[in-house]
Amino acid sequence: MAAVPAPDAFVIEGARPLNGRIRAAGNKNGALPILAACLLTEDEVVLHNLPRILDVQTMLDLLADTGADVEWIGGNDVRIRAASVSKTELDEELCRRIRASVLLAGPLLARFGNAIVPPPGGDVIGRRRVDTHIHAFQQLGAEIESNRRFTMRAERLVGAEIFLDEASVTGTENAVMAATLAAGETVLGNAACEPHVQDLCRFLMALGAEIEGIGTNVLRVHGVDRLHGTEYTIGPDHIEVASFIGLGAITEGEIVIEDCRPEDLVAIMPVFRRLGIRTEVDGTSIRVPDGQELVIEDDIGGAIPKIDDGPWPAFPADLTSIAVAVATQARGTVMIFEKMFENRLFFVDKLVGLGARIILCDPHRVVVTGPSRLYGERMSSPDIRAGMAMLLAALCAQGTSTIGNVREIDRGYERIDERLRALGASIERVET
Repeated sequence: MAAVPAPDAFVIEGARPLNGRIRAAGNKNGALPILAACLLTEDEVVLHNLPRILDVQTMLDLLADTGADVEWIGGNDVRIRAASVSKTELDEELCRRIRASVLLAGPLLARFGNAIVPPPGGDVIGRRRVDTHIHAFQQLGAEIESNRRFTMRAERLVGAEIFLDEASVTGTENAVMAATLAAGETVLGNAACEPHVQDLCRFLMALGAEIEGIGTNVLRVHGVDRLHGTEYTIGPDHIEVASFIGLGAITEGEIVIEDCRPEDLVAIMPVFRRLGIRTEVDGTSIRVPDGQELVIEDDIGGAIPKIDDGPWPAFPADLTSIAVAVATQARGTVMIFEKMFENRLFFVDKLVGLGARIILCDPHRVVVTGPSRLYGERMSSPDIRAGMAMLLAALCAQGTSTIGNVREIDRGYERIDERLRALGASIERVET
């Protein structure tokens, strides 16, 4: 069963203030490695707050293809039992759909001693290395052959001191999952420490893993012989929360985002304040007041400010597209420097077509001057985050916009059209 329907396009009537309350969905980038980690135990695992998005459904299909029992037991709850896994070669077509398919390599290798993994798919936002994963597995004792796909073998992984060649999120997650069942201690240096990496580590500990240093860039994993089942709730998606903050600010309505984890926004809010966004935090809720006058905060001396991304706790790369959309509606000029993916900013021509004043300096840098009056246009979503940025722009533009290829947006945002309609947005799915 598909996670969500995938008609071809959204039709949006923009320039309407959005008002109301919206709940943050479970973290997409936390859910995918946690689902992969369910292969580490033969016992039953029950997960709550799982986002019903296409990428999650693809990961569940990959688990089922290995022989794991997978069952939705509620709107956002799933039961998984990997007691009868009979296949350690991943389906190539399913792997082509998502980058996160590579996350199954670590659990399969750790528990079964072998894995055959095709190259992962996912967003086309630039080169996305798997070298970090492969080097970590090799240092844990795996033998790996690469010939259009990766064939991995290990009688039993053995703990090691590993310094990752980049602070890769999925590389860290794969190494940690593999190390949980390795013999001895693994010390993982230059580890990624994003909120979703922390959530995975907490889930692994709920399975019985022994991990020290969660939230830092040095993780110590004491290997155990066996992991057991558990019941676990996926944390809220800080990328989605930030997307809704940006949405509220540029549509000039009042939005309250519920079930947030404000500490996960520590690297995000300073950048949003630089773009002029005001918010109020009340426990696990974040209020975006109406009538915001967005003014970009210049650097000292009146210099044009720069927003750049990087590994946590820097500003997340997944939000550079949202920052560009917000900047089009803020008074002033800002440079946005996307350091991590060379194709991430190529969507800005769509915003220019709406009327935004943006200079694409090179694959990594754009200069945005605002505010710009935007007008509805026909567009097509190239990836998840660009699609959401285009949706934000369309919701504050005058007139009608049509966004095609909304399957890309559905991959990362649960029932986004229904949830936005509840805030007063005029957005409909249509087949083209």
